[in-house]
Amino acid sequence: MSPETQFADLEIGLHRHDPESYSVEMRFTPPGSDAEVRLVRGDLATAQFDLVALRELTLDDAAYGRALSQGLFGDATGSEVRAAFDQARVAANSQGVPLRLRLFIGPSAPELQGLNWEMLRDPAKDAALLTDEHIYFSRYLSSFDWQPVRLRPRSALRALVVIANPSDVSGYQPRGVPLAPVDVAGELERARAGLVDMTLVELASGGTATLKNLTDHLRDGFDILYLVCHGALIKGEPKLWLEGADGASDRVAGSELVTRLQELWQRPRLVVLASCQSAGRSSDEGALAALGPRLAEAGIPAVVAMQGDITMETVSQFMPVFFAKLAEDGQVDCAMASARSAVQDRPDWWAPALYMRLKSGRIWYTPGFAEEARGLEKWPALVRNIRSARCTPILGPGLAEALLGSRRELAQRWAETYHFPMAPQDRDDLPQVAQFLAVNQDPMFPRGELAEYLKQMLIERLQAEADPSNAEHRALVERATQASAPGAPLDDLFKAVGALHLMTDPAEPHRVLASLPLPIFITTDPSSLLTQALESVGKQPRVEFCRWNQQIESLPSIYDAEPNYRPSIQQPLVYQLFGRLGEPDSIVLAEDDYFDYLIGVTSNNDLIPPVVRRALTDTALLFLGFRLDAWDFRVLFRSIMNREGSGRRTNYAHVAAQVDPEEGRILEPARARRYLESYFGDAKISIFWGSVEDFAREFQTLMGQT
Repeated sequence: MSPETQFADLEIGLHRHDPESYSVEMRFTPPGSDAEVRLVRGDLATAQFDLVALRELTLDDAAYGRALSQGLFGDATGSEVRAAFDQARVAANSQGVPLRLRLFIGPSAPELQGLNWEMLRDPAKDAALLTDEHIYFSRYLSSFDWQPVRLRPRSALRALVVIANPSDVSGYQPRGVPLAPVDVAGELERARAGLVDMTLVELASGGTATLKNLTDHLRDGFDILYLVCHGALIKGEPKLWLEGADGASDRVAGSELVTRLQELWQRPRLVVLASCQSAGRSSDEGALAALGPRLAEAGIPAVVAMQGDITMETVSQFMPVFFAKLAEDGQVDCAMASARSAVQDRPDWWAPALYMRLKSGRIWYTPGFAEEARGLEKWPALVRNIRSARCTPILGPGLAEALLGSRRELAQRWAETYHFPMAPQDRDDLPQVAQFLAVNQDPMFPRGELAEYLKQMLIERLQAEADPSNAEHRALVERATQASAPGAPLDDLFKAVGALHLMTDPAEPHRVLASLPLPIFITTDPSSLLTQALESVGKQPRVEFCRWNQQIESLPSIYDAEPNYRPSIQQPLVYQLFGRLGEPDSIVLAEDDYFDYLIGVTSNNDLIPPVVRRALTDTALLFLGFRLDAWDFRVLFRSIMNREGSGRRTNYAHVAAQVDPEEGRILEPARARRYLESYFGDAKISIFWGSVEDFAREFQTLMGQT
């Protein structure tokens, strides 16, 4: 399934209305549209569920499903909820697209989380609704986690398989029946069969399936965690039977696992929790299902968990189909629909449940150009422009996110800390949140907060990346410790941590770009990372920044000290468009800063040095690390388009741009390309669909082949 695949999206929200009923909200997004339609308002439609009666029907799947569906849809075709659901399904069917059905249970109705929603019946024909492969169902959960969900390329996926089979497991009897040994060999076989074409690491019993081993391995970066273990609900708390180092039982609270995963810098995108099936029936009493929403709320994008008992036969049929379908398109809810359909004849077909906070449903993508053939045709043009020094990289904040975290995460932190009062959808917009701080506190306040945040992120990355057994790493840690002392320049800390970061990854984007034979690099990043990378490959860069406001226009320039300086491959110019950290007044951060910057550079052509102006109009431009809807990108584009001589840009066969696929953001590279073309007019655009790291690896390979 390509990123352009269309869905009809229906979200059903349930919230406590009064002691006996729940309000129902239904929001529908038609296929091919970004506009959301509210089909049913919560103040006009309600649902009622007899929780006691539902518990009494748990052994009769059909009767349970009818009662659940009647509570949601009502018992008449004229009910508003039923009519809205029928309208959404007809819209999807008429255009031949799947209906993505997301159930959101609000915090006012936690008791509804324990219902077996997967048993819902089709109100039109009294058949199981969610065995239909054209309906992608998930329990959609919001999260207070600030980390954006970064999609990863399919080729780089890694899976960690943890199978706990404690040596003394039979000594535990959660329900009066001894826990049976886990079929470790069988579970491994199923995992290997399903997780094909991925890097697989196994912690398969024998004292390896410990909580410490699990979290230590996850720090190395895994996309999928497949955990098989016994579980039980004890006084409402999920308990998991993992192993100690001696192979005996280590009964771990579900909350402890949630905390360990939440603390990770890079969390798995999918967690699959499977109860054991060795005795034919499990003894988890719903423990793993109870853990599912907790993990999702803690920031795990997608969690598959088993509701109560599930047989070994059902799991052995379900998992291979689930993972095979996941490998095709990366759509978790689509894979669930196919797997559930494959086991619909099993008595426990409804047991696997998906808890998700992904609106797209996707956990991976295929990197490359939006139009593959056209993109491949243009690689030679890009290489030729680089080799002839007729290409200018323009670098956005995405290049530093692996080290510093995302701007969205920073905005959400500030919004939470300082009680940002504007619309929720604006809480991840850094210029808007910074503008609020500048007004609510003072104009310099967000710049000071930025310095503190960067310092914190650098220290965290140092702790995550440093190897204590490496003497060179230890020296850099000592240097960084000194640089993190109060009052020390932030650039000193950047140099220490940046050196370690550049050292640990041969395809680090700054390092790859620094090796190119180019005289000018333009960046919106105020840090010294690019300068460090150039110095690390033996070059002597000069650094200059845009003097876009009166407070900084009198600061000395490199041209004052070197009036005859001309950028060259060995002595390139690093031009920081939006300021540098050493001069806080120069940093473009809040909304007013962007407006002032744009007014300044468009009204005074001389603010930008002639060599930079010429590069922006008479070379091929390589944009890396931007979000197309971000302020920095939009303002940068407008300032470029207003340059005199911009018509010469059409002389170049290739203007390359890179778009980082992020959950909830631009997921259609073809539409992104058309958006760029509307800015550039007749210039030819190629959109690389992938992260900065993806582009750097592919580009590095290409340069080595030509």
